[in-house]
Amino acid sequence: MSAFDPWNYRHDSGYSSGVDLVGFKIAATDGDIGKVDQATYESGTSGLVVDTGPWIFGRKVLLPAGVVDRVDTDEGKVYVDRTKDQIKDAPEYDEDAGVDDDYRTRLGGYYGETYR
Repeated sequence: MSAFDPWNYRHDSGYSSGVDLVGFKIAATDGDIGKVDQATYESGTSGLVVDTGPWIFGRKVLLPAGVVDRVDTDEGKVYVDRTKDQIKDAPEYDEDAGVDDDYRTRLGGYYGETYR
Protein backbone atom coordinates (compact mmCIF):
# COMPACT_ATOMS: atom_id res chain seq x y z
CA MET A 1 0.00 0.00 0.00
CA SER A 2 1.35 3.42 -0.90
CA ALA A 3 1.51 6.37 1.47
CA PHE A 4 -1.57 8.55 1.72
CA ASP A 5 -1.27 11.75 -0.33
CA PRO A 6 -4.16 13.95 0.83
CA TRP A 7 -3.99 16.71 -1.77
CA ASN A 8 -3.67 14.75 -5.03
CA TYR A 9 -6.10 12.43 -6.80
CA ARG A 10 -5.02 8.80 -6.83
CA HIS A 11 -3.87 7.50 -10.17
CA ASP A 12 -6.37 4.63 -10.02
CA SER A 13 -9.38 6.78 -8.97
CA GLY A 14 -10.67 7.26 -12.49
CA TYR A 15 -10.30 11.03 -12.22
CA SER A 16 -8.80 12.58 -15.32
CA SER A 17 -7.78 16.20 -15.72
CA GLY A 18 -10.30 18.27 -17.54
CA VAL A 19 -13.29 16.61 -15.87
CA ASP A 20 -15.21 19.12 -13.77
CA LEU A 21 -16.59 17.38 -10.67
CA VAL A 22 -18.85 20.28 -9.61
CA GLY A 23 -22.39 18.97 -9.29
CA PHE A 24 -21.32 15.34 -8.84
CA LYS A 25 -22.86 13.49 -5.90
CA ILE A 26 -20.56 12.27 -3.14
CA ALA A 27 -20.88 8.77 -1.68
CA ALA A 28 -19.15 7.83 1.57
CA THR A 29 -18.61 4.14 2.34
CA ASP A 30 -21.94 4.10 4.20
CA GLY A 31 -24.12 6.33 2.03
CA ASP A 32 -24.48 9.58 0.12
CA ILE A 33 -23.45 12.80 1.86
CA GLY A 34 -24.13 15.61 -0.61
CA LYS A 35 -22.83 17.09 -3.84
CA VAL A 36 -19.69 18.88 -4.98
CA ASP A 37 -20.15 22.64 -4.72
CA GLN A 38 -16.57 23.64 -5.63
CA ALA A 39 -13.49 21.77 -6.78
CA THR A 40 -9.80 22.52 -7.11
CA TYR A 41 -7.53 20.52 -9.35
CA GLU A 42 -4.04 21.98 -8.83
CA SER A 43 -1.38 19.40 -8.05
CA GLY A 44 -0.69 19.31 -4.33
CA THR A 45 -3.80 21.30 -3.33
CA SER A 46 -6.70 19.44 -4.96
CA GLY A 47 -9.92 19.02 -3.04
CA LEU A 48 -13.71 19.07 -3.14
CA VAL A 49 -16.02 21.38 -1.21
CA VAL A 50 -19.16 19.38 -0.55
CA ASP A 51 -22.55 20.87 0.26
CA THR A 52 -23.99 18.36 2.73
CA GLY A 53 -27.52 19.78 2.56
CA PRO A 54 -29.67 18.53 5.44
CA TRP A 55 -27.24 15.73 6.36
CA ILE A 56 -25.21 17.94 8.72
CA PHE A 57 -27.45 20.99 8.77
CA GLY A 58 -26.27 22.57 5.54
CA ARG A 59 -22.63 22.59 6.55
CA LYS A 60 -20.03 22.40 3.83
CA VAL A 61 -17.01 20.15 4.19
CA LEU A 62 -13.70 20.07 2.37
CA LEU A 63 -12.55 16.66 1.22
CA PRO A 64 -8.91 16.34 0.16
CA ALA A 65 -8.56 14.71 -3.26
CA GLY A 66 -6.70 11.78 -1.69
CA VAL A 67 -9.89 10.41 -0.12
CA VAL A 68 -11.45 9.93 -3.57
CA ASP A 69 -11.60 6.21 -4.18
CA ARG A 70 -13.22 6.39 -7.60
CA VAL A 71 -15.01 8.74 -9.96
CA ASP A 72 -17.93 7.50 -12.04
CA THR A 73 -18.54 10.09 -14.77
CA ASP A 74 -21.47 8.13 -16.25
CA GLU A 75 -23.24 8.11 -12.88
CA GLY A 76 -22.06 11.62 -11.93
CA LYS A 77 -20.79 10.34 -8.61
CA VAL A 78 -17.57 10.51 -6.61
CA TYR A 79 -16.95 7.67 -4.16
CA VAL A 80 -14.75 8.38 -1.14
CA ASP A 81 -13.15 5.83 1.17
CA ARG A 82 -14.33 7.39 4.44
CA THR A 83 -17.50 6.95 6.47
CA LYS A 84 -20.07 9.66 7.10
CA ASP A 85 -18.90 9.94 10.71
CA GLN A 86 -15.26 10.32 9.70
CA ILE A 87 -16.24 13.15 7.35
CA LYS A 88 -18.53 14.78 9.92
CA ASP A 89 -15.79 14.67 12.58
CA ALA A 90 -13.12 16.27 10.35
CA PRO A 91 -11.76 19.72 11.21
CA GLU A 92 -14.55 22.14 10.34
CA TYR A 93 -14.38 23.96 7.02
CA ASP A 94 -15.13 27.68 7.21
CA GLU A 95 -16.13 28.86 3.76
CA ASP A 96 -15.67 32.52 4.73
CA ALA A 97 -12.18 31.99 6.15
CA GLY A 98 -10.95 30.00 3.16
CA VAL A 99 -8.16 27.43 3.22
CA ASP A 100 -4.79 28.36 4.65
CA ASP A 101 -1.70 26.22 5.17
CA ASP A 102 -2.56 25.54 8.82
CA TYR A 103 -6.04 24.25 7.97
CA ARG A 104 -4.70 22.20 5.05
CA THR A 105 -2.11 20.60 7.37
CA ARG A 106 -4.70 19.80 10.07
CA LEU A 107 -7.20 18.39 7.56
CA GLY A 108 -4.59 16.35 5.70
CA GLY A 109 -3.31 14.98 9.02
CA TYR A 110 -6.82 14.07 10.16
CA TYR A 111 -7.57 12.14 6.98
CA GLY A 112 -4.08 10.62 7.01
CA GLU A 113 -4.85 9.14 10.43
CA THR A 114 -8.05 7.56 9.08
CA TYR A 115 -6.35 6.11 5.99
CA ARG A 116 -6.92 2.39 5.65
